[in-house]
Amino acid sequence: MIQGGTPTIYVSDMERAVTFYTRTLGLKLLEREDDDWASIDAGDGLVLGLQPANGNGDRAAGSGSMSIGFNVTQPLEEVVDKLKHRGVSFRGPIQGKEQAPVRFAFFGDPDGNALYLCELAEME
Repeated sequence: MIQGGTPTIYVSDMERAVTFYTRTLGLKLLEREDDDWASIDAGDGLVLGLQPANGNGDRAAGSGSMSIGFNVTQPLEEVVDKLKHRGVSFRGPIQGKEQAPVRFAFFGDPDGNALYLCELAEME
């Protein structure tokens, strides 16, 4: 009945947000309509919508309003190191022991929106 969708992230600076999601995180820009909208391909059918906060109740909310997780395709430590070199600040150490079925690394975008990386152990 319902399938797919696009989480919308309200941002305070469209250029800064697009740069963060594309250059810093390495995701693909699908479309950009000036400073009114941007669609970011996060892979496996996840598309993020970036929209400026408009002052009509929409605002770049920061941490606590939502959280978006990105599955990693390389070891979590490697991805964290790459993103640290690109200027991403992580919120504490990687969560979960090395052999745990799921491990996480938490960070935020330039507006403070909560994001995380997720590493799923391969099932044998």
